[in-house]
Amino acid sequence: MRLLKQLVIASPKGEAIANLGGWDCFGRLWRPRNDGLFAALFLCVAFICPLSHADELPFAKGETIKYTIKKFGVSGKATLTFLGQQKINDKDAYLIVFKADGFNFYDEEKIYVDTKTYAPILVIRDLNIFGKKEKITEDYGDGKIKITKVAGGKTTEDTIEKAGQVDNIYGAIYRYRQSGTFKIGDKMNLRLPTKDITLKLKKMDKISSGGKKYNAFYMESDPSAYMVWLDTSPKRIPLRITGTAGMGKTNMIMTDYRERE
Repeated sequence: MRLLKQLVIASPKGEAIANLGGWDCFGRLWRPRNDGLFAALFLCVAFICPLSHADELPFAKGETIKYTIKKFGVSGKATLTFLGQQKINDKDAYLIVFKADGFNFYDEEKIYVDTKTYAPILVIRDLNIFGKKEKITEDYGDGKIKITKVAGGKTTEDTIEKAGQVDNIYGAIYRYRQSGTFKIGDKMNLRLPTKDITLKLKKMDKISSGGKKYNAFYMESDPSAYMVWLDTSPKRIPLRITGTAGMGKTNMIMTDYRERE
């Protein structure tokens, strides 16, 4: 039988998912005999296949970006890892983990951020700077940041009062990767725990990273504190981050990229 017209369900990329049949040369409707399969495919397309919110992110769970890092005048290695959605303090959160390891310094930060605003909910830091070990917890909420520090067998607590949304530099970078328009002149007003800055997309730039050359979006803060280069691919990978992140001034340049776990 020769079909003059076929009914085909296609994926968002235009790939055929199911052949629902069609009309033959006599004008008769034809469809595959397996009605059960037909119904199952229809339900899949109608109710299951649409993309979830998580699938729309430009970064997948397990995305790992490796960097060389210069900190305190010495070189080391660093990673940024996106570990997907978690529950923390009875709230939905994304977990971003930053690690930096080099001669006489180690810095690990588990950064739990709100899934909509990417504002920090909880930050847990494990530090070893020139042999001085500290564990620091930053708990954000109700216009206050409660800071608990454990060092040398002693526990101290402090509170920073700051009304409104407080930002984290890494959370802000991931937020812009997801929802930024990437137009020259874009601005993000960020209220960091100890200072307020405006991060502005200033120009297109060229950068070498991981042995490759990239076209990049260049962002710079006012007042001067951070510089960020993001690649122009749909993933908007942070190729280079320079500024005050964690303990001291850092310069991070990407060496390797893994899309997912």
